[in-house]
Amino acid sequence: MESVAGLILAMAAMWTVFPAEQWQQVTPESQGVDAAKLNAALDYLREHSGPDGVSQVVVVRNGYVIWQGPDVDAVHGIWSCTKSFTSTVLGLLIDDGKATLGTRASEHFPTLAQAYPHVTLRHFATMTSGYRAQGDQPRGTYRHGPSRTPFDPCSTPLFTPGTRYAYWDSAMNQFGNVLTRIAGEPLVALFKRRIADPIGMDPNEWRWGDLGSINGLVVNGGSGNSNGHIFISARQMARLGLLFLNNGNWDGKQLISAKWVRLATESQVPTTIGLWPDSAADGRGVYGLNWWTNGTDVDGKRRWPGIPADTYAASGYNNNDMFVIPEWNMVIVRLGLDQRQFPITDGIYGEFLRRIAAALRS
Repeated sequence: MESVAGLILAMAAMWTVFPAEQWQQVTPESQGVDAAKLNAALDYLREHSGPDGVSQVVVVRNGYVIWQGPDVDAVHGIWSCTKSFTSTVLGLLIDDGKATLGTRASEHFPTLAQAYPHVTLRHFATMTSGYRAQGDQPRGTYRHGPSRTPFDPCSTPLFTPGTRYAYWDSAMNQFGNVLTRIAGEPLVALFKRRIADPIGMDPNEWRWGDLGSINGLVVNGGSGNSNGHIFISARQMARLGLLFLNNGNWDGKQLISAKWVRLATESQVPTTIGLWPDSAADGRGVYGLNWWTNGTDVDGKRRWPGIPADTYAASGYNNNDMFVIPEWNMVIVRLGLDQRQFPITDGIYGEFLRRIAAALRS
């Protein structure tokens, strides 16, 4: 079965084009998609969204834009989608031999040695570190690591690393700090040089917020909170999706290893561990290395039933989401600022994607 899937992906790669400064926009039919059914799927998403609807949606197949909304160049924060950018930097550092998933964070930020001596980069990337910061006491409904001083470790961990799952923002910000120590430069500098510039991300349509300087280095937000997130347009974000869709290869140049892309986008969190009560989400069985996967959860159910199991996504507050569906050779980005008016649930996205499936011609 794996060989068949590999053949499908290899054939899809042969059909893929890569955008230059601008994406090539073509008809859905030219890429094997029924336009009427695609529009029906988008109508469904529009009806089940807030006021931003599908204005910031981009649908890419085989490297071509087959549908886009009128506001795909709008730039704003994407909250926790930032986490997928953060782990991409980890992948680059591992490719360079500067770290492994088993590297202990305290080796690079000694302040962690006393209370968090066994926390590894894998623990951070899978939300199983148990790290919490001073000031992580709940602020209203914000309970999952809201500290304004995320680099100051609390002496009492949430739990022993690897024993529970906790979607925890201050842990991700500390993760970004540790990666900055390993890189020896801000995350944005490494990401821009190695990923953003080579794939043609317009510097006027993306930036990475920071949380200030720690020990002489600016630390970009690893989580997406406290205004330290990635600011980007849907059109530029789709380029990262296309890179991952093609296993880290951009028009013949391997920018990040295919092995990393596979590891990051496969489920890495076992269903057998516990869930921390204040976790903002449950990633057991459906969380990779800071990417959401279409694995099976603790109840044995797919995150998005009825669509390919190899689907994965970057996801953030305010209905900011990017889906990569290798079996369809497709990337779909939906950005917005409208969660308070209407949160788009996994159930809604699942139905939307099933309607996309119905639009695909054999």
